[in-house]
Amino acid sequence: MMKETADTQIGGRIKRLRRLRGLAQADLAQALGISASYLNLIEHNRRKVTVALLFSISGYFGVEPGELVDGDEGRLLGDLMEAFGDDLFADSDLTNFEIRDLAHSNPAAAKAIVKLYDRYRIITTQTGPTPAPRSEVEPFHLATDAISDFLQENSNYFPTLEAEAERIRLDIDRSADTFESGLRTYLFNVFGLEVRLASLPLGVARQRDERRNHLLISDILPAESALFLVGHQLGQLAANTEIENIITRSNLPEGDAPVLARNVLSAYFAAALVMPYEPFRKACRDYRYDIERIGRRFGASFEQVCHRMTTLQRKGALGIPLHLVRTDIAGNISKRFSLSGIHIPRHSGACPRWNIYSAFLSPDRINIQVSQMPDGQRYFCIARTIAKGDHRYNAPRRYMSIGLGCALHHARDMIYSDGIDLDGNGQVVPIGVGCRICPRLECGQRAHPPADHRFRLDDSSRAESLYARMD
Repeated sequence: MMKETADTQIGGRIKRLRRLRGLAQADLAQALGISASYLNLIEHNRRKVTVALLFSISGYFGVEPGELVDGDEGRLLGDLMEAFGDDLFADSDLTNFEIRDLAHSNPAAAKAIVKLYDRYRIITTQTGPTPAPRSEVEPFHLATDAISDFLQENSNYFPTLEAEAERIRLDIDRSADTFESGLRTYLFNVFGLEVRLASLPLGVARQRDERRNHLLISDILPAESALFLVGHQLGQLAANTEIENIITRSNLPEGDAPVLARNVLSAYFAAALVMPYEPFRKACRDYRYDIERIGRRFGASFEQVCHRMTTLQRKGALGIPLHLVRTDIAGNISKRFSLSGIHIPRHSGACPRWNIYSAFLSPDRINIQVSQMPDGQRYFCIARTIAKGDHRYNAPRRYMSIGLGCALHHARDMIYSDGIDLDGNGQVVPIGVGCRICPRLECGQRAHPPADHRFRLDDSSRAESLYARMD
């Protein structure tokens, strides 16, 4: 008898991939050699999937079988664990098994709980213990969480934007010897928009002069930032139809989320225009994900290249499944996305042992880490600080840290793994998601005890960590 997979939520993932490709059930069923009625039962989790069929499905969509089995549920479980680790639930006596069962058996209810907790966090953070009227706390932060979920649900890959960017890039390359010159020519010829560098008010990077039909770019920006902003404007003009179609098909909430999504998708278009998919993927493969070398090749910044690396999800032309996180020196996570399987905190800062924080100690250098989560999974992570701000005397600078990584078995495909012992335990750093849900009692860097533990202090001795001695 053929072995079957045990995951009962795989049907939802198959349905999502099918809809992302615009496929009818009958078309996918025919491609897989099964009946449409059987596929319908699978998508509604009323039939298990054999291992052979699992590999056929993963091969058809160009994803790893493991991504179908545990991708969404693992992320949802992590978000739930983080929420239930709040002091709000301190007396609830919920166990990890009960939370896991909720994520596994009723993911729709679990997602609703996460959204409810998102709103609770916003209200308590912005207004304190006395809630303000809803209109006063309308959640921009909720919109940013919705965008993170939106990108995760789409695997940060939007084929219609890729296709439009490739079409326009061909026209640009035909019109001039350099990409920058061709981009300016295309904007002028197609939209009558002339790109000019200008001295703009502080804090303004780009401005549209409607009267003269000029696109003004701040003359104190780095060259790669200025070029990206021109591509971003072109995305708003040339790919508006594709962007609106993506937003219409999404489950984004009303309010700020669609506005923010338009900006994010225009940035996606700009990255696809500056770093076309196939040449970029080839460079990643040839240069083994050497970020700085690839950045020089395409005239892009470190952060832009890292972002583009996470979008390599085209069927039959996949890149490494990566995670990306961006944080400031205070631990505020402003960007998060994960295809590697690692869980990135939704509300709190990540584990202080994670190299995304130690990277601040060695600015502009690549910090390398083999990380192990409490469940035993290991990841290969790199991190580097970047400085944001304009190029002028005494300009204030903002320092961020960018973390990029993959499951350990992909590490050899990255140049940063050279000389690193990936098989032994000597270089492994135990990390967690957050102190509230991390079971490592021996950690000396705990900021909080685990949510389900209580203090047991001994007056006759003093442990190195206050949180290491608990019931």
